[in-house]
Amino acid sequence: MVFTMAWCLLVLGVLLPSSYAHTDFFTSIGHMTDLINTEKDLVTSLKDYIKAEESKLEQIKKWAEKLDKLTDTATKDPEGFLGHPVNAFKLMKRLNTEWSELENLVLKDMSDGFISNMTIQRQYFPNDEDQTGAAKALLRLQDTYNLDTDTLSKGNLPGVKHKTFLTAEDCFELGKIAYTESDYYHTELWMQQALKQLDDGEVSSIDKVSVLDYLSYAVYQQGDLDKAMTLTKRLLELDPEHQRANGNMKYFEYIMAKEKEANKSVAKTDDKAEEESKTQKMGPSKSYPPERQKYEMLCRGEGLKMTPRRQSKLFCRYHDGNRNPKYILGPVKQEDEWDKPRIVRFLEIISDEEIEKVKELAKPRLSRATVHDPQTGKLTTAHYRVSKSAWLSGYENPTVARINTRIEDLTGLDVSTAEELQVANYGVGGQYEPHFDFGRKDEPDAFKELGTGNRIATWLFYMSDVAAGGATVFPEVGASVWPRKGTAVFWYNLFPSGEGDYSTRHAACPVLVGNKWVSNKWIHERGQEFRRPCSLSEFE
Repeated sequence: MVFTMAWCLLVLGVLLPSSYAHTDFFTSIGHMTDLINTEKDLVTSLKDYIKAEESKLEQIKKWAEKLDKLTDTATKDPEGFLGHPVNAFKLMKRLNTEWSELENLVLKDMSDGFISNMTIQRQYFPNDEDQTGAAKALLRLQDTYNLDTDTLSKGNLPGVKHKTFLTAEDCFELGKIAYTESDYYHTELWMQQALKQLDDGEVSSIDKVSVLDYLSYAVYQQGDLDKAMTLTKRLLELDPEHQRANGNMKYFEYIMAKEKEANKSVAKTDDKAEEESKTQKMGPSKSYPPERQKYEMLCRGEGLKMTPRRQSKLFCRYHDGNRNPKYILGPVKQEDEWDKPRIVRFLEIISDEEIEKVKELAKPRLSRATVHDPQTGKLTTAHYRVSKSAWLSGYENPTVARINTRIEDLTGLDVSTAEELQVANYGVGGQYEPHFDFGRKDEPDAFKELGTGNRIATWLFYMSDVAAGGATVFPEVGASVWPRKGTAVFWYNLFPSGEGDYSTRHAACPVLVGNKWVSNKWIHERGQEFRRPCSLSEFE
């Protein structure tokens, strides 16, 4: 029997499509939507199980009520009751047969259907990496958009349709994940929030002792010894026998005594050090480079503003693709987003129907987006690119072919040597940190395998609106381009001389609220010799 069950499960595993068992759920909202349907199916199965248990209990209850009345009557006059031959027969029958049937009913396991469904669905569940990835995404959003823990905990985010909140247990879990990464700054923030919610009377499965244990250590690691001691004292008031807290308290007191000794000999120096330590506490766990600061400011919409004089040189126009016959009578709308580098946006350039078709083709193929590793020359996943992508060829579907032709007609560039259309869907806090699309001089073999030269230009379709966040930003120049469904932006990565334009370094900001779908076409140098001739100047 065991062998048969094992064989059946093996066959089931073979028959189920392997493509269904997705990994890295947190990197794509599109794939996470499948989990909603999975959970709905499990809830339905659970409700069926509850009904079956209720039906079983109802039968047992009716049996108990019937026998309760019968035994009450029988015990008042046992001999008289059994004097009736039918009662005597029925007593024999009940004890010999019916009680055994009742026993079987009580022992009957009504959970088989639910457990079987759980077993099948479990292979599609997120794993620890997904949970950690989603938690880190919340911390990333918190830093990028300057959100305090209370705002996040209450779900007060811009543009939300379905407001939700974090429980004290959720806050505790975020703090624990930060702790495992030795990120004591975020550990303190989230343990403090968990403690606040518990102090406010929230009923939770976690207790204040556990929260204070993490919180006091995180505070100590950031150099605030006074606060660490205060928190540890509070912990010991709740649990005087807490072994680690007692040990920590002795250690803190020892450190404090040593500091006081040092203070006596060098009072002035210590005063200055104490002031510095006070100003250092509650700071970020690491100092970011200037580019990172610019990037986050641009993501928040706090970037450099163009002077009126520069703005006056930005225009909107009808574009006919340099007198392309297809667009002379029906030109497309084009507007300037930035001057240097020149970034233009095409409006109403891809229809809703085309967007849905592209998403339909891409979704089954979505896999964790990769980056080019300049050291190995191979593609690899990276923590700074949180999305899933798929590649679509013009040969496989007329919609993709039509989109490729449209890009060629409007840019005037040959797309036969371009890379396939890349479709990307961003996950929780999905982002792509500052990067270049073109290969630099220190990466001479970046696109050697393609044999089509460097990436001369980038065309980027926005296939969804994003409620908050998700901008494409250019930290070098201070430009922010915000997603607008049905539009596309275009820029050259190389000067006409073939030299890289380093001002095109750009990033995809984390998605704060919403679901971001984009698709892009990287156009290469080969085939553009007469369409975009080289110039004599290196930077023209």
